[in-house]
Amino acid sequence: MSQLKVLSVDHPEIPPLPISARLRSQLVYFMSPTDRDGVPELRDDEFWIASVDVTRWLMEGVFQLVSPLDTANTTDVELTDEQDAFLSWLDRGKTQHIRVIE
Repeated sequence: MSQLKVLSVDHPEIPPLPISARLRSQLVYFMSPTDRDGVPELRDDEFWIASVDVTRWLMEGVFQLVSPLDTANTTDVELTDEQDAFLSWLDRGKTQHIRVIE
């Protein structure tokens, strides 16, 4: 099985970041709404994660997860080490637009 990686579409010169299949499935937790200002049209394997959100999550150490059973309520979820490393990679590279590759 090949290794999953995220590429910076914003800055293709940045080395890709290897990620687990688990983190791949969690990327939707971090993606910005597609109707947000500045979000480009995305392919199926691409995500836009606003830098303002990345900064907040790194500072707070948590992100908000919307309950699939009750969209009116959210829960604060502590960042895992892998999520923290991923968000730090985004922050260091000033990256918002990513693509997942195998």
